Amino acid sequence: MFDWIRPRELTQLGMLSMNKRNIDYIARYNDRQAYPLVDNKLKTKQVVDEYDVPSPKLLQVVREQHEISHFREQVANLNGFAIKPAKGSGGKGILVITGRDGDDFVKPSGSKVSLAEIERHLSNILAGLYSLGGSPDDAVIEALVRSEPMLARYSYQGVPDIRIVVFKGYPVMAMLRLATRASDGKANLHQGAVGVGLNLANGHALNAVQFDRPIEQHPETGLTLTDIRIDNWHYLLNMASRCYEATGLGYMGVDLVVDAEEGPLLLELNARPGLAIQIANGQGLLPRLKAVEALKRPHLTPEERVHWAMTCAGAEDIPEPHRSIPALEPALQA
Repeated sequence: MFDWIRPRELTQLGMLSMNKRNIDYIARYNDRQAYPLVDNKLKTKQVVDEYDVPSPKLLQVVREQHEISHFREQVANLNGFAIKPAKGSGGKGILVITGRDGDDFVKPSGSKVSLAEIERHLSNILAGLYSLGGSPDDAVIEALVRSEPMLARYSYQGVPDIRIVVFKGYPVMAMLRLATRASDGKANLHQGAVGVGLNLANGHALNAVQFDRPIEQHPETGLTLTDIRIDNWHYLLNMASRCYEATGLGYMGVDLVVDAEEGPLLLELNARPGLAIQIANGQGLLPRLKAVEALKRPHLTPEERVHWAMTCAGAEDIPEPHRSIPALEPALQA
């Protein structure tokens, strides 16, 4: 069992706690009027498209119960697609279909679901089962994302995604999330996905954790995680930075994927990004956030902000794969 870390030690390590995040960054830099832009996946897709940030192709939107019957026609010739609650969070309510077996649909795990089960799932989404606050919701059906092969081989039965924390338009920290058997093929760290901290300067892996404990190899694929290198890293950071102009949110998480055919795509935005990214990186967010706040002349374009981040924040990333950062997890809640 890990020891409880003292607040003074937490400060020395530059770790951002939940209370400080909520008060000093989310409440201060995020205009609540902008929340609907990121809390609704449909609105997110529309607003980021104006800033050349691509997202998975929209196939259908189901808004009323009677529209569920048309779903059968829309997917008749599709082998894969993803169903998402427009106002869902934390990956709840997302159903990914990767193939067909006769009249059944196949999930990434290989298990099958019937059309009736999918239609029931759509009905639950509309009823607000997965939405924030339980309000009525819309069901978004998108084209299936098929991960770029080099990244896909590190993940287990799920598409790996990249979380980038963006502060005032500057990328300040990033990690790769890899699905595992424990996470049921989902890139959710709390459910057991692997988090791999990424060097902002070049997209190379720094540290890797699962359940907040350091690991060297993926538990299912057996591949060494510190060998990971993200291609098109500069472009991915630029995509994340452009989301600042699109939403006006000063502090947010940008979730990206790299599709085998379409290239980098935006999955979603989060106005309240979690703090586990610090554990994956083995570093605290506070020094980088304060460095951005201290800039006398903020950079005006995404390209300038990304250059600064890769040059300044990236220079602080020193590969130390075995840091005892997981001991900080209880303190992140303080």
